[in-house]
Amino acid sequence: MNLTGGIVLYAVLWFLTLFIVAMIGQKSQADAGEVVPGTPAGAPADLKVRRIVILTTVITTLIWALIAWVILSGIVSREELANFDRLFRG
Repeated sequence: MNLTGGIVLYAVLWFLTLFIVAMIGQKSQADAGEVVPGTPAGAPADLKVRRIVILTTVITTLIWALIAWVILSGIVSREELANFDRLFRG
């Protein structure tokens, strides 16, 4: 894995993790009982962006480190990935 591949992998993982973490523990305006006029009732009542970004970054860093270690240690090689489809052909 080169530097560009590592950065792209981290960015993709970060946004995928963000979409999951953003939904954890959220209450809608309808649940809170205070719907702001002009917004949908399903909008978040109290969005804690700082907590979401920090948690997303920590989780993504752990996942990225694990994937980078597997790639760089040689546990899985390119040849094995190229032949991966043969497992399902029978």
